[in-house]
Amino acid sequence: MAPLRFGYNTNGFPHHRLEDVLRILADLGYEGVALTLDVQHLDPFHASATEVAGIAGLLGRLRLEPVVETGARFILDPRRKHEPNLLSSRPEERGRRLDFLRLACRTAVDLGARVVSLWSGRPPEGEGRKELEVRLVEGLRTVCAEAAASGLGVALEPEPGMLIETLPEFDRIRSLVDRPNLGLCLDVGHLYCTGETPVAPKVRERSGHLLTVHLEDSPRGRHEHRMFGEGDVDLAEALLGFRSSGYSGLLNVELSRHGHEAPVAAERAIRALRAEERKLPR
Repeated sequence: MAPLRFGYNTNGFPHHRLEDVLRILADLGYEGVALTLDVQHLDPFHASATEVAGIAGLLGRLRLEPVVETGARFILDPRRKHEPNLLSSRPEERGRRLDFLRLACRTAVDLGARVVSLWSGRPPEGEGRKELEVRLVEGLRTVCAEAAASGLGVALEPEPGMLIETLPEFDRIRSLVDRPNLGLCLDVGHLYCTGETPVAPKVRERSGHLLTVHLEDSPRGRHEHRMFGEGDVDLAEALLGFRSSGYSGLLNVELSRHGHEAPVAAERAIRALRAEERKLPR
C-alpha cells in the first residue's frame, strides 16, 4: 500500500509571508504544500523571477513537494469573488482567466510542481448548460495544451455551487475535453456536501485520474471547511481509501477559514491525521 503524504494549502495562511509558511509546515512534518497563487503569495502578475526562484530553492531545501492552486478569491477582480472564470459571458473575461492559468502553469514549472489545480467557475445567470460546457471544454483544452508542453497535469476540482460540482459531472467533462493530462482534484469535504459518500469507493473508481486531494472535515450537506473532528467526515474511511487505492500524491489540508490561527490549525490538523493514520491496518 502506498504511504500517505500530507500537505497544507497556503490559503489557510493569509497573514504570513510565504517563506515563513513553508518553514512552519516543514517543522510540523508536512511533506508538501498546495501553494495558492494569490496577491500575497507569489502573485504571478507581479512576482519576479528572482522571487520564484527563491521559493523554489526553499521548497527544495525543506523537501516540500508543491502543487500549484489557482483558487485565489480576488486576484482577477477586487470586487467579485472568483471572477472572471472560464464560463464568463464575455470572451475577453474568459481570456483574463486563461492568462492567469497560463501564468500559473509557468510558475508551477519554475517551482518544480507537477500539478496545477483549478475549478470550472460559477455559471452566469440565465445561460444554458450546453453553451457553458462548450466554453469550459474550450478553456480546459487550452490550459491542458499549455500544461502538457511542460509535462504538467491539470486537476479539475468539483466544487459545490459551480458548474462542475459532482464526480459524475467531472467524468462527463473529462470525456468531452479528452486530454490525457486532465485529471481530478478530489476534495473529501465536498463529497459530504454533495452526498457522494462513502469516500473510499469514489477514490478507487477514479484512482487512475486522481492528481491531488484536499482534506478537511465538513458537515453533511453544507459547504464548510472545518477542523478534523468538527464535522461528519469519516476520516479513517477516507484515508484507508486513499492508501488502498495506491494513490501516492499529496493529501492537502484546506482550512481557508482558519487563517487567524494558522500555525495552531496546521499543527492540530497534522496531529489528527497522523493519529488516524496509525489506526489503519498495516
